[in-house]
Amino acid sequence: MKNSLPRRSAPRNDGLKSKLISLADTYEVSSFTDSDPSQFLLWYKNSQTDTELASFIAAMLSFGSRSQFIPKIDFILSTADTISQSISSWLTSDAYKKSFPKGDNKFYRFYSYDDLQTFFTELATLLSQSGSLGEYFKSEWEKAGSTTLLSDIISASFPKSRLVPKGRSSANKRIHMFLRWMVRTDSPVDLGLWTWYPAANLIIPLDVHVMQEAQQLGLLSPKATASRKTAIELTKQMEQIFPGDPCRADYALFGLGVDSTSSSS
Repeated sequence: MKNSLPRRSAPRNDGLKSKLISLADTYEVSSFTDSDPSQFLLWYKNSQTDTELASFIAAMLSFGSRSQFIPKIDFILSTADTISQSISSWLTSDAYKKSFPKGDNKFYRFYSYDDLQTFFTELATLLSQSGSLGEYFKSEWEKAGSTTLLSDIISASFPKSRLVPKGRSSANKRIHMFLRWMVRTDSPVDLGLWTWYPAANLIIPLDVHVMQEAQQLGLLSPKATASRKTAIELTKQMEQIFPGDPCRADYALFGLGVDSTSSSS
């Protein structure tokens, strides 16, 4: 049985629907990746295993200022390629252990080098068990049953890593962004590598900015917080505008923010 999110009554006016579809058409284009962490989806072109790893690492570090975290992601992948020619070889050969120092000095924001080492160790363990992140998560999702959210399985697969968001009340934006990249098909940005997971099950990657845009449109209560409950509520509404593909609304809401900034400057 597919775990499609429960349906909610459609947004109230056709004008809003047309506006969101138009925004999605405008912003879901290949140039979207130019200044977005989704640029790292294209780092490896000949290995799905490496693409999944590069994308996951990129997603887990995608918070704060893009001008700060994008160079950090680039540094990790460039280091792996220089030493081992690929991120998968770098992890499975344990080369990562000598590539970065240990200790509680910060690598990025509140994550230390020890946090980074723990994250890489758990990634390497999953690779040794299943050969790829996709195969591992698919196996765990099938064992858990299709009513289980894949985001919860991903969180539980990294019990020691602080880089991977935890908690079933949190919006866990970075995991849902990664899943959008992996699952959505027929997109100039998202890769659609994991066809075994329904796009209808995806949850919109919710952060404060997306939530505020949705609130301005009247889609969310002014008192809403950036929580899982809010992310699911917004996803249910966007299912009515983008049937079977509610996460396409992520591009529309992003575009709405860009348009608002442009018109106010």
